[in-house]
Amino acid sequence: MPIFKKGTTFIENLPKIYTLYTGGFLLFFAMLAWFEKLGMGADTIGILFVSFTIVIYALIGYLSRTMEVQAYYVAGRQVPAVFNGMATAADWMSGASFVAMAGGIYLGGHAYLAFVVGWTGGYVLVATLMAPYLRKFGCYTVPDFIGTRYGGNLTRFFAVVVLVVASFTYVTAQINATGTIAARTLGVPFEVGVWVGLVGILLCAMLGGMRAVTWTQVAQYIVLIIAYLVPVFWMSMKQGFGPFPHVEYGNAVARIMELEPILQVGVLKPTGEIAAQFPGLKALTVLHATPGEGPIAAWRFVTLVACMMIGTASLPHILMRYFTTPSVRAARTSVAWSLFFIFLLYFTAPALATFTKLQLLDPNLATSIIGKSIAEVTNLTWIQKWSAVGMVAIKDFNGDGILQINEFFIRGDIVVLATPEIAGLPYVISGLVAAGGLAAAMSTADGLLLAISNALSHDLYYKIIDPKAETRKRLIVARVLLVGIGALASIVASFKLTGILGAVAWAFCFAMSGLFFPLVLGVWWRRANRAGAIAGMVIGLGAGWWYLYMVKWGGMKPWWGMDDLRFGMVGATASLIAMVVVSLMTKAPDKETQAMIDEVRIPKGKTILEASH
Repeated sequence: MPIFKKGTTFIENLPKIYTLYTGGFLLFFAMLAWFEKLGMGADTIGILFVSFTIVIYALIGYLSRTMEVQAYYVAGRQVPAVFNGMATAADWMSGASFVAMAGGIYLGGHAYLAFVVGWTGGYVLVATLMAPYLRKFGCYTVPDFIGTRYGGNLTRFFAVVVLVVASFTYVTAQINATGTIAARTLGVPFEVGVWVGLVGILLCAMLGGMRAVTWTQVAQYIVLIIAYLVPVFWMSMKQGFGPFPHVEYGNAVARIMELEPILQVGVLKPTGEIAAQFPGLKALTVLHATPGEGPIAAWRFVTLVACMMIGTASLPHILMRYFTTPSVRAARTSVAWSLFFIFLLYFTAPALATFTKLQLLDPNLATSIIGKSIAEVTNLTWIQKWSAVGMVAIKDFNGDGILQINEFFIRGDIVVLATPEIAGLPYVISGLVAAGGLAAAMSTADGLLLAISNALSHDLYYKIIDPKAETRKRLIVARVLLVGIGALASIVASFKLTGILGAVAWAFCFAMSGLFFPLVLGVWWRRANRAGAIAGMVIGLGAGWWYLYMVKWGGMKPWWGMDDLRFGMVGATASLIAMVVVSLMTKAPDKETQAMIDEVRIPKGKTILEASH
């Protein structure tokens, strides 16, 4: 009996295709586990895992190649809601979510849950304020919506500028993550690893555009969610907390809080001196499992949540995903599926951080390192390999030869990647996690690079510079831009200007500063006009950038505790005020535009641009 019925389409066969893909991946995993038992080396397993997954993604990208404009930009608007939800989740599960978020919780505790709350809550804004209405409009890109809604090339141009600034900042964080994974798995310097990651990213996106990226991202989500869940369940069982880690990890938190006062011995050297010795690394200090006290701590938590939520609803590469669904209704359903698939990972991140930390601290576990002799710890294979690439460091400050909790330094970005080795799991699990982390970083980088190149090729080149350009020329321009922007992002990422989470937070703040209110008011306020939108984008982005510079490099004291991770609060506020004031001071949009906005807010029927043809 044939697997696929005769006469069925590719879209109809998607469930079977991805079921076969998942089975094949699990079979490959089992095969490598067997090879490890037969004596295959850890480095070989890691290389095979990463190489196999990159080859699969590249093959999907090649098979999805196209020279059709609609297929390249919006995947032909044929992606079913559940698969678009998986692709969106993969697009969203960036290096920050997969690689860095659990590391942030691991090092900073409660405060970093603001990322989990904000990123998840952002999809509520996407579902209620954005996705169905942008899909109803029927554009290809976010600047396409802004340019068409408000009119004029200048409006479209400033939307492209904001998109490029936000997306480029974000994509450097993803290439940073691919460099980190490649450095450890392939044993190459980080500066070389970023270029290895870029090659994989371009192979997925260059030939097929959004169509290739969509089907690749579905495959990448399957890999990354399996890779994230397996170590958590394994550690929970191994540490005696049972088969339900998401429920039981509270007991692990309690155990950590018992151990920390005992293990926190001695006084650290001044912070500046430590930072100079171990750039990018942090001490394994207390968990901070409870919220900070006082109104400032609460305000900082709330403002970080707000920046992540509003930033989520402003990110062009996420909003682009809802242009690919076959209908307005499917766009709304797709958001619900996105939330479900994202929830699976975010609900797991705090448990992973907790179990990993306990592996290092609890003397009852064979994998613990705190309280043991430094000579013994430095002989551990995982310590040696991560130290060799600058991700782990040990310093005997008090000279007693025993490793205290504040003498162990680690880069938060590697916590998830190092977890299987820390927990003493078979190395095949490390290869699985590396493949998952690479899938997460590559899927987001694919979406971001596509968002930038599509905006530049469609909105800048085609809509403004050369409106008569033929299809072939437009797609060649898009692909050349994709390669050039990727190369530039790799160069910037190799400088390690900030950690993965820091770069991602900046990207969210840039996006919300320049795009959130022009998008939201473009749907929900008929009076919003071209002059107001331009003022909102220019003043919002300018105010946000100014505040970031002054707080980060200009020596200015943060306002009300809002540091460089929260500058979007300043930018978005300035954008809202500027847009409302300027819109009210200038001429209202014509009646035809206002009627079009009324129609956009009805989330059913034909798209606006389809109806106009």
